[in-house]
Formats: sequence, C-alpha cells, structure tokens
Amino acid sequence: MVQLHFIEAASFLDFARFVCAFREYPLRVYAHKLNGKMVLSSRLVLSNSILAFYTDYEKGRYIEYDPKSGNETARVVNSIDSTSNFAPIIHLESLPFPITSPKKIIDKFKTSRVLDLGNLARLTYDPEWPDAPKITLLCFPQGKKWIVGYMAVIELDETVHCFYYVELDQEPSKPFIKYSGHKGGPTQFTDVFQHGFPYLPVVKLKKNYPIFGLKS
Repeated sequence: MVQLHFIEAASFLDFARFVCAFREYPLRVYAHKLNGKMVLSSRLVLSNSILAFYTDYEKGRYIEYDPKSGNETARVVNSIDSTSNFAPIIHLESLPFPITSPKKIIDKFKTSRVLDLGNLARLTYDPEWPDAPKITLLCFPQGKKWIVGYMAVIELDETVHCFYYVELDQEPSKPFIKYSGHKGGPTQFTDVFQHGFPYLPVVKLKKNYPIFGLKS
C-alpha cells in the first residue's frame, strides 16, 4: 500500500522554488482537489510513499520561475518562450492513490543532526552522482528553533531515508544558501548570486511533518 503525504509549502514562491530552482528539467506540477479545495502539488517518490508538496491553486498551464539576484519571481502563465524555468501544470480529475492518514508511517526518515550549515552544504555532494545533485533543502519551524534539512537515501537490503539537519535560532530571511567554504569563507543565506560560488535553494514549509522524524 502506497502512503501519500501532503506537505504544504509556506508560500507559492517557495513551491515554485521547489519545482524549478537550479533544475535542468523542472518538476511536473499537478492541479487537483485536496479536502475539497483546489491545489497545485508536485511529488517526490520514496520506497513506499509519495511526498506531495503543495500550495494554493492558481489557474494556468505553467509555473514561470526566475531566480534573479535580489528579485526572485514566480507566476502561473498560459504560454512559454523558453523551457529552462517553466514547470508544466497537469490538471487531474482524480488522484491515483487515496488520501489517508496512516497510523504508522512506513518511510519515516532517520534523523541526523549536522554541526552547521557548511557541513550540511558539503553533505549535498554525492560522489556517485556528481552531475545530478539533489540540492533542495527544506526549512520549517520546530518550537522556538528553525530546522534546515536535506533528504538523502542510503541503499541497503532495505532502502533507508535520512534527514540531515541543522538547528537555527532564527527564521532564515533569504531563499538560498551560498557556500564559500572552498574559499575559506562562511556559509550564509543570500538572495544575490556571485560567480564562482555554489548555491542551494531553501524551501520553507508551513510546519514540521511527522515523516521527517523530528518531534513536533
């Protein structure tokens, strides 16, 4: 039985960042009803579960996303003039899996706390897939703290899903992490891009969800 977990993004812009930012091929977006309300959602597939990240519905055929330094924008449009920053929207009359509230979460993440943002950024490098990084970080409130975390997979006899995270005292105010450790500098949040530095998109969620393995 496949479990379907709906996870709400903090804003439409966060959702657009999730499906488009730094992706050569933006993710598909689905328009459908959730609890009687139209939403836009996009999926990540785990071993026995689907994580469906979602936001409020806006009518159209594509999400247009532009990460311009200091002026990140996103909107829903009906036509495109490029394919690099557009996520297609598919309207569904019904969902392929039932929406349920499972008593036991099958694919709950194993958690591991990381020392700081620099170590979390270095963790996103996968030597087995160096040209296809899974670079999206998730951020959500946890009591008086804020969590920034990275989803990873360990392939054993059974697949293990891990959530590596750092705790912050304050809510991040910028949507990207700039890594400058290779040049001896600190890792920091930013919305301005400079040549020669890697960047990681940070997607805020409305709240913590049990599947991430952290206590609410």
